[in-house]
Amino acid sequence: MVSVVITTKNEAKNIEACLKSLQAQTYQPLEIIVVDNGSTDETQALARRYTSQVFDRGPERSAQRNFGLLEQSKGEYGLFLDADMVLSPNLIAEAVKEMEKGSCVALHLPEIVLGKNYWSQVRRFERGFYDGTVIDGARFFKRQDFARIGGFDESFSGPEDWDLDKKFKQLGPIGLLQAPGSACPPELDQLLKDAGVDPGRYGAVVFHNEAEFDLKRYLSKKGYYIESFDRYIAKWGAQDPEVRLQFSAFYRFFGVFLERGKGWRLLAHPVLAAGMYALRFLVGLRFLLRPRS
Repeated sequence: MVSVVITTKNEAKNIEACLKSLQAQTYQPLEIIVVDNGSTDETQALARRYTSQVFDRGPERSAQRNFGLLEQSKGEYGLFLDADMVLSPNLIAEAVKEMEKGSCVALHLPEIVLGKNYWSQVRRFERGFYDGTVIDGARFFKRQDFARIGGFDESFSGPEDWDLDKKFKQLGPIGLLQAPGSACPPELDQLLKDAGVDPGRYGAVVFHNEAEFDLKRYLSKKGYYIESFDRYIAKWGAQDPEVRLQFSAFYRFFGVFLERGKGWRLLAHPVLAAGMYALRFLVGLRFLLRPRS
């Protein structure tokens, strides 16, 4: 059994699509756990249409995920999702199959950003460079290994996924799921197409709904995450090889986009590349201007 933990806060617009994509999974059984953080909309009521395991916990997503995965779940495998994510129908089946090979302790899952506007297309373009790199974060793992490493560090709000990867790598390597996709049910297929993406073009992936991308809100969220970066660096050391890459201006502006033969994408999509570098510059500037802890 796979335990899926979804963290929510006022996600009535998104939660049903996420849960319907879990209902459509070719792998069963699934244990679906929704951990809400005091929603004032219909999030909890909608979630209860799909699962009886709906809880109200805070104060942050790391604590919510730990509660769901460490205190409530019973599956052999664990997967955590945001409420605005939709899965390819065979994603969980392919992830279990990959984990059963025994070559890795956790998996990075390819992520496709949804949205039709320019900045959403930029984010989709940018996110495609990060799969399986030190910028990525594992989402699928054996639940006993998650417990063994102590779950998420709840003192972080932003780099907790990088921190989780660092702890998993003390047990073994993290793999990248690379598997063909399968046809979506008509309702989900149409939802994805309405959000600017043809699911038939992709393999087994996580679709992340940023269809209402707002630049100001995006930068504000990044600023909030940046507040935990100095604590993360202090925990693992500024000279740690992966930490150096994660905070290297050269790697974040050039290396991650050129490694593994990906550089051709920049030349093939110059307009998207320009927007991506504009976002990188604004986020980098926010990092440089952060209050020091």
